[in-house]
Amino acid sequence: MKSLSIFSILILCFFLISCNNQQTKEEEKEKVTQYSIEEFYNNVNYSGGYFSHDESKLLVSSNASGIYNLYALHTDGSDVDTLSNNTEESWFANSYFPNDDRILFSADKGGNEISHIYLLDEDENVTDLTPGEEEKASFIGWSKDLKSFNYTSNKRDPKFFDIYEMDIENFESKLIFENNTGGNPSGISDDKRYVAISKPITTSINKLIVVEVESGEQTKISPENPTASYGAQEFSSDSKFLFYTTNDGSEFTYLSRYNLEDGSSEKVYETDWDIWYANFSWDDTYRVMGINEDAKTSVKIANTKDNEEVDMPNIEGGNINGVGISRSENKMRLSVGSSKSPTNIYVYDFESDELKKLTESLNPNMDKEDLVEGEVVRYPSFDDLDIPSILYKPHQASADNKVPVLVWVHGGPGGQTRLNYSPLIQYLVNHGYAIIGVNNRGSSGYGKTFNRLDDQKHGEDDLMDCVYAKDYLATLDWADTSRVGIIGGSYGGYMVMAALAFQPDAFDVGVNIFGVTNWIRTLKSIPSWWEAQKTALYEELGNPNTEDSVRLYEISPLFHADKITKPVMVLQGSNDPRVLQVESDEMVQNVKDNGVPVEYVLFEDEGHGFRKKENEIEGYGKIKVFLDEYLK
Repeated sequence: MKSLSIFSILILCFFLISCNNQQTKEEEKEKVTQYSIEEFYNNVNYSGGYFSHDESKLLVSSNASGIYNLYALHTDGSDVDTLSNNTEESWFANSYFPNDDRILFSADKGGNEISHIYLLDEDENVTDLTPGEEEKASFIGWSKDLKSFNYTSNKRDPKFFDIYEMDIENFESKLIFENNTGGNPSGISDDKRYVAISKPITTSINKLIVVEVESGEQTKISPENPTASYGAQEFSSDSKFLFYTTNDGSEFTYLSRYNLEDGSSEKVYETDWDIWYANFSWDDTYRVMGINEDAKTSVKIANTKDNEEVDMPNIEGGNINGVGISRSENKMRLSVGSSKSPTNIYVYDFESDELKKLTESLNPNMDKEDLVEGEVVRYPSFDDLDIPSILYKPHQASADNKVPVLVWVHGGPGGQTRLNYSPLIQYLVNHGYAIIGVNNRGSSGYGKTFNRLDDQKHGEDDLMDCVYAKDYLATLDWADTSRVGIIGGSYGGYMVMAALAFQPDAFDVGVNIFGVTNWIRTLKSIPSWWEAQKTALYEELGNPNTEDSVRLYEISPLFHADKITKPVMVLQGSNDPRVLQVESDEMVQNVKDNGVPVEYVLFEDEGHGFRKKENEIEGYGKIKVFLDEYLK
């Protein structure tokens, strides 16, 4: 036998080393470090990112203290200033003042969603600028002369939002637009001459009009009987144009521009996915667009002076989800994250091309490689419709170590499970539960036809999309389809209870996070400030005051609780204005009456979504305990 050449020996050695490295990687995966719920919620959430007048700081909200407070990130990366230490309510940043370090922020009471606008001055004094007990107010933005700010408020009529202007010398407000349109303000021009109004018809169809403030004259941007969505984005700084998105004549929303002088419209930008936001820098030099590209945000920035696309910084291991450009247009804040990385804040300098990372949101005791990146997958439903989903495979899963699976259902109706970071998802996956986030028919982001497929069919075809996820899971040699649960919040919580009541053999357990169980009561108890959306919800789901109530009764799990035989967990906030506590109280009692195991977690200081870390740790930690007992 001929001896091996030196070259052949080298190739053989390389092959053996590669196999050994691959085996080592597989062994490392199997030995993934498992972290406690406390460690996952010791990650830090950041939101906002508003430049100070001298651009030396960024104002953000963060839950580093256990509840959302206000912080200032120095843009040179040198320091972080703690601006508030509130322990009772979450404070969310609105803006720095234009010429000093005073701050505007928003807060409600215990998650009741009746938010006020507050002033935090440089001596740390707090003033409620919109103190009406039932007044819900929201910051819009600064006037062009920087001497006042505009905001919406429903203090005149709880059902509708007017626009007010508040000067920042005496903090006196005046009504500048009395809203008698039946819709919601969605923008005001810099000269305060025009207001854009959105009037929902269904949750996917609406009218868009522009009202001239002085005369009250209304101009229709959408046709008389629209069959598409229209979303006002921003007036141009010279108040000559309104930029808006629409899917009129298209499956996906594109950006258009309406000429307020001659009434003409032109398409500005179109792609194969939804453009879901567009805005401009202070002097309109830059146009920023966010595109919902297959469950991930793609940000595109164009220089309007030369109509050239701006090259975005390349940030390894993260996706740019949002940006904010300083008033000088010299600096840009970047919010960067992924499905396995919490959002971090960066600052980019247009002139020097310098990029600085200002935060480190991941708990330093955790290794990012122990977390799992979500994967976009698609599978056929009962009618062969492709259902886009996000799959999380635990590192320890294999054909020799099959793992239980949770079908995750998003809120809405009309929401979307996206490639964003979720500490709860990562916690469960880290502990050996695979998760498939189903974007059932009716979800947004996949075209208007797909979005409307669940209209007046809720709890039917969209539920079957979730059930058919099991057929897809059966094709994965590492998924144990004898152990499959379903979990979701809000509308997703409804889908959990609907699955247990109407497809009682499909899933082994259910976790309902503040989900609707009685559609008749929920639709009758819509908060007053949702008046403009109420008709749209009735159109999509059904009107509880008409014969639609028969169908709403039939699809409400509360009235069919006797069919529920599988263990269920329910989490609820007492102050929830959307899904009232009584919904969960009654559902839990009815299931208990069946002799079925029920775990009920109720928080007296939360609303529709939990904000306090101690509550998240307690409630979401109990989910794993529940699943370990009844599924794993």
